[in-house]
Amino acid sequence: MNCPRKSFESKIFAAIFFAMLTLALILAKPAEAAPAKHAAATPSQPQQAAAADSDKTLAAMQDELDRSRQRLVLKIPDKSEPARPYYIQYRILDLDVRTIVAEFGALISSTTGRNRIMSVDVRVGNYNLDSSNFITDEGFSGFLGSTGTVGIDRDYDSLRQDLWLATDQAFKAAVENFSKKQAFVSRLANAPSIPDLSPAAPTVAVEPLREPDWTTRNWEQEAKAVSAALRAFPQLYSSRVTYRLIYTTSYLLNSEGTKIRANRSLAAIEASLETESGDGMPLHNFLAVYRSRPAGLPAAEVVRKDLEQAGEQLIVLRASPPAADYDGPVLFEAPAAGSLLAQMLGPSLSGARGPLAMQSAFDQLMDRLGGRSEWTGKLGTRVFPTNVSLVDDPAEKQFAGQDLLGTYTVDEEGVKAQRVQVVENGILRDLLMSRRPGPDLGHSNGHGRAAYLGDPHPLISNLFFTSTAAESPADLKKQFLDACRQNGNKWCLIVRAMDNPVLGVREQDELSDLVMGAASGAATGDRLPLLVYRVNVDDGRETLIRGARLSGLTLRAMRNIAGVGSDATPFNFTQSQQTGFSGTALAAFGSADSGVPATVIAPSLLFDDVEVHGARGEPRRLPLVPSPPMN
Repeated sequence: MNCPRKSFESKIFAAIFFAMLTLALILAKPAEAAPAKHAAATPSQPQQAAAADSDKTLAAMQDELDRSRQRLVLKIPDKSEPARPYYIQYRILDLDVRTIVAEFGALISSTTGRNRIMSVDVRVGNYNLDSSNFITDEGFSGFLGSTGTVGIDRDYDSLRQDLWLATDQAFKAAVENFSKKQAFVSRLANAPSIPDLSPAAPTVAVEPLREPDWTTRNWEQEAKAVSAALRAFPQLYSSRVTYRLIYTTSYLLNSEGTKIRANRSLAAIEASLETESGDGMPLHNFLAVYRSRPAGLPAAEVVRKDLEQAGEQLIVLRASPPAADYDGPVLFEAPAAGSLLAQMLGPSLSGARGPLAMQSAFDQLMDRLGGRSEWTGKLGTRVFPTNVSLVDDPAEKQFAGQDLLGTYTVDEEGVKAQRVQVVENGILRDLLMSRRPGPDLGHSNGHGRAAYLGDPHPLISNLFFTSTAAESPADLKKQFLDACRQNGNKWCLIVRAMDNPVLGVREQDELSDLVMGAASGAATGDRLPLLVYRVNVDDGRETLIRGARLSGLTLRAMRNIAGVGSDATPFNFTQSQQTGFSGTALAAFGSADSGVPATVIAPSLLFDDVEVHGARGEPRRLPLVPSPPMN
């Protein structure tokens, strides 16, 4: 995502933002001899659950890991003892993706791709202080480990060769990074006391292989049919409908004895619609439908109706008045409330500490993007009204008959998923944890999650927001209007949808402006609503307005929620793992091709004092020539 700025501060921001986008395996002189193509050692026997298939992936991983543990050693000049790894982890991901793109009834592309990628994590030192969690003066290179592609045919010998080379590189990098980290820590006035890795009991879970099935429906025909619905809206400047079907088989093996083979799938329909108002304001809408498997996606007729509704909303928005500055009660209806919670809670739910960084620019970046937890050091204190509780439960599969997106049994670090009572009767009791300890908690509770072998972070799975003082939607709206009158407002605001510019905007300049704007205000609670209605207090008339931006919605505002509805609704979304987004308030702006699936189950929420800013900035010039007609 290209977000250039002229200031030196923004150049630093951009440099860090893009640093992780370029990764390469630099294969140097090996520290030991390569494994023979037909090694004398007998391959490890896979677990009984996988004995019936011919997949030798775990066997190759186990044999190479055993060999690395026994023989990986590097003599260091001026050191009495050679360097050895204390922890080794191999992760491999089999990725099958079917992507179909259509616009206005025309098929743009249809691809089916298979890829196999690996990640090797070799650590030097010990659990308290090791070579990980450290950003050197060269950027993120010392933070990611070794990644790369491997053969897709699950061949034993070629996989061992790839793992050998990657392990060699990762080990050498770990030795160098550990030396730099030790030197950096020795210069600190207050050396960090939080360990780098928490021990975890070994987990062995080998699922049977599951092959992808693309034949259940004619996906190309469906994409063309549903996208054709938008031909009825000539005011649209652009639109795109994308069907994305993803099957993964993930493998994890580490030196502690964990052995995992797990199958997962994600099916998504993502659509963007764009236009401009008569005065040149860029406008957009989007549709996002996520299910845990392709068969769960709604029928084409349902999607077509939803797209027609999105188009109608955008046309009304195009002719709507611009938002004015406002300060007063705001009602977030479900599922907009779930989207708001995803943006507000994401960074603070994590109990893990961030990495040490040699340059202060990284810490400044995280602060700017709202990547610092507001709940650090607050266990046992009140963070919500006393009638509110918050639970994250990866084991839950359904809510009110709807499948939940964040269900899993073992996380990306091989730790069994656990139910976490985050807030109980308003009191903060726990946080989501990976194997990276934090200031308040020292052990994982099975929430180390990642997309496509990214660095695992403590992330939402299925987050339930509940209240013992829930009101019916009618009673909550009455309370909302009463609060407006008491506040002296002639009109108040209802938010029915929150924005995700990553899904709704294809034009790069506008997308950059929106994301940079959201990033600059993330730490102070700026939020992007999509569908905002102005409600006349006297007669209840509603008018859609455009260009509103919410401000000051930090977690402090959560302490004083004025009302909670009884209409809990699942909000499915993906938590972005893109560089500059992951671990920040922007992580809620995810998409199926780079996000971690999650669900927030939340009712409508009433806030009695929200600051709203009206439209800002210069309007754009309208196109000189109207769009061509749809025949």
